[in-house]
Amino acid sequence: MLMFRRGSRRLRNFRTLSSEARMKTKADSLAEQKSYRTMNLFTAVNDAMDIAMEQDDEVIVFGEDVKFGGVFRCCIGLNEKYGDERVFNTPLCEQGIIGFGIGAAAAGAKPVAEIQFADYIHPAFDQIVNEAAKYRYRSGNEFNSGGLTIRTPYGAVGHGGLYHSQSPEAYFCHSAGIKVVVPRSPAQAKGLLLSSIFAPDPVLFMEPKWLYRTAVEEVMEGDYRIPLDSAEVIREGTDVTVIGWGAQLQVLTKAADEAKANHGISCEIIDLRTLSPWDEDTVIESVEKTGRCVVSHEAPLQGGFGAEIASTIQEKCFYHLQAPIKRVCGYDTPFPLAFEKFYVPDHLKNYDAIVNVVEESC
Repeated sequence: MLMFRRGSRRLRNFRTLSSEARMKTKADSLAEQKSYRTMNLFTAVNDAMDIAMEQDDEVIVFGEDVKFGGVFRCCIGLNEKYGDERVFNTPLCEQGIIGFGIGAAAAGAKPVAEIQFADYIHPAFDQIVNEAAKYRYRSGNEFNSGGLTIRTPYGAVGHGGLYHSQSPEAYFCHSAGIKVVVPRSPAQAKGLLLSSIFAPDPVLFMEPKWLYRTAVEEVMEGDYRIPLDSAEVIREGTDVTVIGWGAQLQVLTKAADEAKANHGISCEIIDLRTLSPWDEDTVIESVEKTGRCVVSHEAPLQGGFGAEIASTIQEKCFYHLQAPIKRVCGYDTPFPLAFEKFYVPDHLKNYDAIVNVVEESC
């Protein structure tokens, strides 16, 4: 009888293992069946909106010139596919665009509002920080504008000057109730935008405009979501934690490559992806390991979001730090057209910061 029971247990174990093996084989097969397509960042953004609109009739897209594809062509083809009721132009009135989006979201829609340039989002500042961000709280959760996604291109582009080059993310990170998301690549943009559109909170989705056509990679077709609120360690290292977001990740990767080649410095590179709320745990774990940190962004140094990161690291990693935290940012001036190359925190400035933070270690 005992032998029979042991034999039965072996048989059950064999069946369980066989079932797990079949499941694993099926999962591997499904993974192999996933198709990929070469996309740049603006086509990835377009693909994400197309998928969202196809899945949910409540998704609508509007803004200045979006019916014709938008100034960066991110909305190309959507009006022809979904019609004027779901993809339409608005007047040149940013506060009106966001105000309409808040009302539509409160009524149950999932509006995707485009602000043509982040430099011109400021007329809508009151609508974003005093209405969209606070609507759920002030109504005691009876109403909300959680379906609202605000898309806007930000940052340097090489010839934009002071009104088409700004990075205003820090203004909005100060406002509880709205998420701020910045992708670094086409694949990230698609997954993060889909997550933003279907998130239960209003999201400001800031797209690095100089990557619209220059960033190209293989992007998985179909629907996939990248979780909001989580940073990603895109390269592991042991000597310095290097933190950035959006287009700055390309700059930081190049700086880290040169630091490794010339000095043998191993950089751990973190893409925050979501700035508000940001992933403190991933950053703290990394800095506790490396003991050094460089934070970089295009926005000006004073009051930039890098100051929040540096302050938190100083508070929570103080006894692990081997050198002062470095911030490599834009200057505290209007964005200069003629001197853009001197203004931007390029890979050489970040390379110097990485090397210096190691040399200054105690």
